Amino acid sequence: MSESYQKDSPALPQAVIPSSTYRLQLHQGFTFDDAAQIADYLKDLGISHIYSSPYLQAAPGSMHGYDVVDPTKVNDELGGECGHRRFCQRLGELGLGQILDIVPNHMAVSATNPYWWDVLENGEASRYADWFDVDWHSAEVKLQNKILMPVLGDQYGRMLSAGQIKIEQDDWHFHARYAEHRFPLSPESLSLLLSGAATRANNDTLSLIADSFSRLPASPDPEISLVRHRDKTVIYGLLKTLCTEHSDVCAAIAREIEDLNRNVDGLDALLNQQHYRLAYWRTADQELGYRRFFDVNTLIGLRVGREHVFNATHSKIVEWLKSNILDGIRVDHVDGLRDPLQYFKRLREQAPEAWIIAEKILAPGEFLREEWPIDGTSGYDFMDVCNNLLVDGDGVRNLTETYGNFTGEHVEYADVAHEKKLNVLHEGLGSDVNRLANLFVEICEKNRDRRDYTRAEIRRALREVAGCFSAYRTYVIPDPVQINDEDREQIAKAVAQAKERRQDLDAGLFDFIADVLTLRVSGGFESEFVLRFQQLTSPVMAKGVEDTAFYCFNRMIGLNEVGNDPSRVGVTIGEFHHYCEKMQATHPHTMTTLSTHDTKRSDDVRARLAAITEIPREWKGALRRWSRRNAPFRTGSLPDRNTEYLLYQTLVGTWPINQERLTAYMEKATREAKVQTNWTQPNKDFEDALRGFIERMLSSAAFVADLESFVRRVLDAGRTNSLSQSLLKMTAPGVPDTYQGGELWDLSLVDPDNRRPVDYETRRRMLGELMNGMQVDEVMQRADEGMPKLSVLYSALRLRKERPEWFGATAAYTPILVEGQRADHVIAYLRADHVATIAPRWSLKLNGRWGKTTINLPPGRWQNRLTGESLAGGKQQVQKMLEKFPVALLTREAD
Repeated sequence: MSESYQKDSPALPQAVIPSSTYRLQLHQGFTFDDAAQIADYLKDLGISHIYSSPYLQAAPGSMHGYDVVDPTKVNDELGGECGHRRFCQRLGELGLGQILDIVPNHMAVSATNPYWWDVLENGEASRYADWFDVDWHSAEVKLQNKILMPVLGDQYGRMLSAGQIKIEQDDWHFHARYAEHRFPLSPESLSLLLSGAATRANNDTLSLIADSFSRLPASPDPEISLVRHRDKTVIYGLLKTLCTEHSDVCAAIAREIEDLNRNVDGLDALLNQQHYRLAYWRTADQELGYRRFFDVNTLIGLRVGREHVFNATHSKIVEWLKSNILDGIRVDHVDGLRDPLQYFKRLREQAPEAWIIAEKILAPGEFLREEWPIDGTSGYDFMDVCNNLLVDGDGVRNLTETYGNFTGEHVEYADVAHEKKLNVLHEGLGSDVNRLANLFVEICEKNRDRRDYTRAEIRRALREVAGCFSAYRTYVIPDPVQINDEDREQIAKAVAQAKERRQDLDAGLFDFIADVLTLRVSGGFESEFVLRFQQLTSPVMAKGVEDTAFYCFNRMIGLNEVGNDPSRVGVTIGEFHHYCEKMQATHPHTMTTLSTHDTKRSDDVRARLAAITEIPREWKGALRRWSRRNAPFRTGSLPDRNTEYLLYQTLVGTWPINQERLTAYMEKATREAKVQTNWTQPNKDFEDALRGFIERMLSSAAFVADLESFVRRVLDAGRTNSLSQSLLKMTAPGVPDTYQGGELWDLSLVDPDNRRPVDYETRRRMLGELMNGMQVDEVMQRADEGMPKLSVLYSALRLRKERPEWFGATAAYTPILVEGQRADHVIAYLRADHVATIAPRWSLKLNGRWGKTTINLPPGRWQNRLTGESLAGGKQQVQKMLEKFPVALLTREAD
């Protein structure tokens, strides 16, 4: 078994906390065996732990692993158990640890999901009915005890009449098929079909089987569900035996199915007996009866807060943690959980020594809850601080006017974000709002002072309150009551803003919502409302802000990143130090990262874009020239000016980029923005005009030459920014993660662009050259290849592995005194009094003129790990320290 390899491997490090991680995206094109082949390269790079995307059994063809269908199995498309065993054995041989991304919040709605299939087949009587967050008792009579399945391309009746829905038989079981979708038939509904076949075949046994199906017990009681499953299995076994021994019975059933598929009324009657309701896909937004992952119909919410569901879905993961196959886990989308604190307590009990981090997206200024028994976040908060540290605040303010004048859109980001959140609440998350409104109606009915609020008023008020939350969610627990001042403040702030924005609604309704959310009014319905409301606000932020507003407000797209607020205009060095000191004190083992599988742009794209904020006048001039030069390439007024502005920034950030990649990205970006076009109703005229504009623009030698001239202006500054943030990631409090391929310059955009194959042979060759003693001047001569970035990562990773105590929980974080006129251009700090980090910013504004700016190093001899230079403690000229290489990583030499 794969579980045994690490127990017998003396080479495996005993420490649970990684010194560093490297994220790998596994899929059928990059399997366990592919990952095993590059493990030695990652070992040489200095990585301590491979950090894998989810690899439990996912839906067929999954490129990300988040659509799990069976949490008890390893994904067959990645190599299955055998491939996983080989992968784990290879890591054990190299002494590498392993971190796994896991998905507790949802599973895939798929015919390959045996648990979901059982629920569709048996309804509330399924053994797994309580696994999934389904509303079996909908306010809609037509959906009571039924699950809406919005998969049809048109109205149900039209699809049925067109013969698009058929009944099929497969291995003595029966299902309905629509296109690629399959749905099981309930055993009870087979009675009429099999009775007809029994008459055709004149077979009493088949008639008895048909009658037995109709008599199966149906109850949500767990014990009765088990009886139902046992009896159902026996009856299907009898049917299989009968059909195997009597070909005439098989033929009779086949003819009965053929006749049924030609009988629209009969087929409709059969489908109406199912525990699901096939429907037009557009019905999902308002009538869906199950909680989804955001607005993705194919991902259904799990009730993982129930202990038996937790145990069943985490058995494999806990087994790997206990047997040291895994040293830690990253928990995806914790804000989707009903009670994250309860979940983490249960997880920590099962894995007391594991390194556990959460994908928790924090608003600027928000910090991870200290009572959560985990090690930190997956790093979006660190990425946000770095992004804002490198932009020039004055420059961002100047870009506000330039952006407004160019696009004609003089709007505030807060208004854009609020509008987009409300749109999502009306449309994609409309079903969730309706379920909350139904709950709140029941709450109001119990209170004579509130019972006259209409359902429509309640929906409007709930949308407004949810849309006014500035954080992703609160964490109020009704039983036993848990609510802190931070939660109260968030709720009060959101309600106050909602009252201000919707003065047409009764202020008392908003006050009552606040009373329920803060538990001043309590009860069964109230508790359920609070828990469900908190599960709503996170998808509102994700879909309204991350996936919509971030593609609409394009002033500086490098700041439009997960966990960021694009209206901010940078952070000071002092604020960066405060953040790091806070992390060292509370979560010293949190993850620090700059790129992930979900980021809108890679760290190198954002680093280059940050340089634009240092030269806002030149950017303004370039915009004018490019727009004027490219005006003949437009189709009437298309593309619009906001899209054109986004396009130019994207070109600067990613150049050189080919037409295919750029066109694919701009199509995705404009569909996400949902202004000119969208995913459900693409605007062909707009998209054709945009595609033509890009093609003609990139064919213009004059434009390309001008673009390349501007890119050369920001190229070196962008690379310096990249080296600075890379070094900060490596030495700040936390465990640094490198996203696959990010050890060299990487100008990737959002998924799927950032999941392109990585050229590991080139990286392996370059690392080998570096390990053979390449001098700093040669490293800088190879800048175009990315050698400087590789040098920073290799030097820092090697140092972290050599001296982990200099970066751990007891390693102090101490800002270093910087003096002189250019002091705000350099970030400097110590770790454990033995490591000094020197990272510049705003190099275009600096223009190489450091003057007498100095850094006050502690006494002793210091070695620059990036250049080999040795220098004394005390005041040192920054210009001299950074003369040979843009950043400095110093270690104090032993006496």
